[in-house]
Amino acid sequence: MANAYAEYETKLPKSIMEEVKQHAAGATDAKLKKILAAVYIEYQRALVDPGEAVGNVAAESIGEPGTQMTLDTFHFAGVSEMNVTMGLPRLIEVLDARKTIGTAMMEVYLLPPYNAGQDIKKIAEKIKETSFREYILEFHIDVLEANMTIKLDKTKMDMVDATPDKLIKVLLKGLKGFEFTAIGTDTIVAKSAAKDEQLKDIYHLKEKIKDVYVNGVKGIKMVLPVKRGEEFLIVTAGTNLKKILAIEGVDTTRTTTNNIYEVEELLGIEAARQSIINEMNKVLDNQGIDIDVRHIMLASDTMSMSGHMLGISRYGIVKEKPSVLARASFETPLKHIFNAAITGEEDHLNSVIENVMLNQPVPLGTGLPRIVVRHFPKKVVKKAKAEVEA
Repeated sequence: MANAYAEYETKLPKSIMEEVKQHAAGATDAKLKKILAAVYIEYQRALVDPGEAVGNVAAESIGEPGTQMTLDTFHFAGVSEMNVTMGLPRLIEVLDARKTIGTAMMEVYLLPPYNAGQDIKKIAEKIKETSFREYILEFHIDVLEANMTIKLDKTKMDMVDATPDKLIKVLLKGLKGFEFTAIGTDTIVAKSAAKDEQLKDIYHLKEKIKDVYVNGVKGIKMVLPVKRGEEFLIVTAGTNLKKILAIEGVDTTRTTTNNIYEVEELLGIEAARQSIINEMNKVLDNQGIDIDVRHIMLASDTMSMSGHMLGISRYGIVKEKPSVLARASFETPLKHIFNAAITGEEDHLNSVIENVMLNQPVPLGTGLPRIVVRHFPKKVVKKAKAEVEA
């Protein structure tokens, strides 16, 4: 059996060999040889022919099903309160590498025992960005005393272990010119530190105080604990991968965001490349469209090969093309040609568009091979034949 595998070790990729070993465990030598031979034939058929226009094939393979996609689709695990951009708009966002996306979201996976549902609501509340308005039950302004009494939501405070004293520290940091005093476990009294126009200041404070940031992760506007299979996770509206990964109890190996630039900044270009593949597959699977992953991988490789994210657009990979004529063919040709002339730039005509512009065969398909014919005199040919026959 080892000999059968040894014959194909150099012919088949390691990943395919591992898969064959897994599925063909227990097969006889004769059967194993037939399996390996069949796998090798299929592998050879799957290889791209030299000179194949893989970019065109990938563009057609992604573009054609893209025309059949729903144009304006929003969904979020069947929950109407939190909608996420899907369908064609999301696919365009990913391929254009847009920094500002329609619906930023995260899937926060948790470590045991939290992934079994223990204290998951408490963790979700700690993750969510919370302003002071969410702790307020009611305001009461005393005109005679020129102060304001704020009644706090005790249930909400208990969920995040907040106390009136902690909230007062937050208020003093965010608002200057006011004095705050805690009364009991659920009341704060506020008054202006200035001697004049105290009542006017209190009325202004009523609106200012609502927007003071208290706790949670900035950028996470909404949280939703959901159950997938046997485990619980937290889905968020808004994204802040760096802060979320620092929270205790979060599974840092599986937590994801749909903001590709955030992934690139924190985890690097290779992670961003994989994120593009994952996000495109998520959209296509949701629409029930099956595209060979190699087309998607080619698009993601093209977007990330420079070491930083570039969209498939006029401001992305087109701008980075090494060919002067290719750049000039897209927009502002005079600008590109003048700049190239000033710097003495050369164009080696290695791509398609520049050869089309110059009416030359493109270096793809039948235009790739070069045939060299050497002409010999008849006497030389006759002499060579005679030598062979002798």
